[in-house]
Amino acid sequence: MKNETRQPTSQRLEQEARQLDAADPIAHFRNEFYFPETEDGRQEIYLVGNSLGLQPKITRDFVLQELDAWQSRGVRGHFEGDFPWMPYHEFLSETMAGLVGAQPEEVVVMNTLTVNLHLMMATFYRPQGKRNKILIERQAFPSDYYAVESQARWHGLDPAECMVQVEPDEGQNTLSTEKICQAIHSHRETLAMILLPGVQYYTGQVLDMQAITQTAHEFDIPVGFDLAHAAGNIPLQLSDWDVDFACWCTYKYLNSGPGSIGGCFVNSRHSGNPDCFRLAGWWGDDKATRFRMENQFRAIPTAEGWQLSNPPILSAAAVRASLDIFQRVGGMAPLREKSLQLTRFFRDCLEQRLPGQVEILTPAEPAGHGCQLSLQVDLRDIPGKAVFEQLESAGARTDWREPDVIRAAPVPLYNSFQDVFRFVGELARIVDGP
Repeated sequence: MKNETRQPTSQRLEQEARQLDAADPIAHFRNEFYFPETEDGRQEIYLVGNSLGLQPKITRDFVLQELDAWQSRGVRGHFEGDFPWMPYHEFLSETMAGLVGAQPEEVVVMNTLTVNLHLMMATFYRPQGKRNKILIERQAFPSDYYAVESQARWHGLDPAECMVQVEPDEGQNTLSTEKICQAIHSHRETLAMILLPGVQYYTGQVLDMQAITQTAHEFDIPVGFDLAHAAGNIPLQLSDWDVDFACWCTYKYLNSGPGSIGGCFVNSRHSGNPDCFRLAGWWGDDKATRFRMENQFRAIPTAEGWQLSNPPILSAAAVRASLDIFQRVGGMAPLREKSLQLTRFFRDCLEQRLPGQVEILTPAEPAGHGCQLSLQVDLRDIPGKAVFEQLESAGARTDWREPDVIRAAPVPLYNSFQDVFRFVGELARIVDGP
């Protein structure tokens, strides 16, 4: 039914959106990104930066710079130019470290997310005797689950016996910190490692990484986090929290392109320890002696010591372009401030235009969420998947996660309050019907 009493609410919310956009001190960064268009030439309502961030307009120039260097210098490009390829990853470390709350020597941009998780588990998952279990969440992203499962098998263990899986309490959608810490305490004698997300991919819940790490370290259990949905989304303080390791991708909130190179954090307590085991490669070898070809591995005493090979420069150039924008916007503080305003306005629009028809799985308290809101649309006659497909047809870009969630993430770098208003308007149109 078309409810005409909603029209004044719609007008008021639209006016509020315009006012919020006008007052937004970082609104102009929206112009630094390309937005896809619908078939009829309208700009998409793009709320899916939690899956693939938009392309910065400067990315083309940064990548072409390296293509030009390759064209004009050939192999000399490794050592010549403003950004020689040999140390190229070093140009990314300081800004990336700032985004995750680390020291530059604790961060390296390399490989992809799951590859880095395996490298980290080779170091931090060292099962001995009864201390052979890994704590993960039952609803872990499949890639993380497969990585943990295969690591257990690699060590000759049965995953069914050595994977401790935590899940929400019955009737709840999200994990409580108390339950996670209780699980750590209960299995303290048998846990060899903990791997959890910083932001849960399905619900958008932010986990209390500091409390989890503190509890784990009471029992000398190493803990790492998959920050795929956290890096570039929420403020992080990996060094201060004393996290052992963390890995993340750069193609979501860090806008570095599909399948782009990932990031990795290794606490300086470990990276500075020459006896810390790692799967070694030439690029992790001491830079001063690397080219002597002596086949005597001397690990670089930083996170770089976990590198295997030289990074893909064209992908790294896209990361550098994105980090340039993050640096100019002022880092995570202004982005977080706007993000909280965006999600608050998002909730207000849903509650006022679709009362009782959309359940938000994502926690409401600011510390419990990032950009993403996970929505369950409660309609008698229209399945949630059909609602998602109709949103897609209308040019409102979100993503669907089985069994019943639409994930929508207004990204503060490029999304506006009017994007949020327009999205909820499309959703209301679908719900109200013709």
